[in-house]
Amino acid sequence: MRFDRGVAPGGYAWWYADALSDDGVYGLTVIAFIGSVFSPYYAWAGRRAPLDHCAVNVALYGPRGSRWAMTERRRADVETEPARLRIGPSALTIDGDTLTIEIDEWTAPVPRRLKGVIRLHLPALGRDVFSIDAGGRHRWRPLAPSAQVEAEFSSPALAWRGEGYVDTNDGDEPLEQAFSYWDWSRAHLGRGETAILYNTDPRNGPARSLALRFTGNGDAEPFDPPAEHMIAPTPVWRIERRTRSEARDRLAVLKTFEDTPFYSRSLIAQRLFGAERMAVHETFSGNRLRSPIVKALLPFRMPRL
Repeated sequence: MRFDRGVAPGGYAWWYADALSDDGVYGLTVIAFIGSVFSPYYAWAGRRAPLDHCAVNVALYGPRGSRWAMTERRRADVETEPARLRIGPSALTIDGDTLTIEIDEWTAPVPRRLKGVIRLHLPALGRDVFSIDAGGRHRWRPLAPSAQVEAEFSSPALAWRGEGYVDTNDGDEPLEQAFSYWDWSRAHLGRGETAILYNTDPRNGPARSLALRFTGNGDAEPFDPPAEHMIAPTPVWRIERRTRSEARDRLAVLKTFEDTPFYSRSLIAQRLFGAERMAVHETFSGNRLRSPIVKALLPFRMPRL
């Protein structure tokens, strides 16, 4: 898990972590980007300099609403070392089996402080790297399919523990150039095991589907993916959502965390391995992100310093 790997012009890398509190009240997602794939500024600049377009996206969900931040930083505000990545005032550090994420951001468009420390205890780092396209230009590595999480925020003031997930993606070209659509979900199965479904619709070539069951030590075991089903679209931007489940009547959206013009994050119920599971689910629409109108909307939520 190195933060100093090179990212070529036109490419990207991100490190992703999510978590749900043990009581089900809170959730969070953190994504650190080099060559921010969703950045309109990176696209408008011709994607020539990935390190000049970096950001830490933080989303904190709770009973009193959510806080969401994603401020893009320039090369002078970025430091990359093998075990540490600093983007502006926020940083990710790996030390042994612990990933520490220090958050110090401001939300947009209404400025509110988002400050805290998240510690993810990783029982074993996943070794396998998977291509999510036929040409191997886009790669995904699940680093910790199951992780124990401690979150402590001073703004807003709260602290909780839960179970989470960590992965990393990188690629050699823009996401919207390669994919018209993809969806991803992860469900904890108990005993440290996690099931992950990754489905992509490349612009060239047939659709691809990964169905993997991860053991507690991070080993991946493929399984036959269940049938694909549609889920209700997002309520505001009407993003198409679909996933795989062993029973259509057991599939439901429990909560929509993010509803944007091209991306959604949800909590869903689905049936896997003969039981009802709760899963974090994401949808990306490359067709939407390609739209100049959508790109023009993004600075409203994604300022650049």
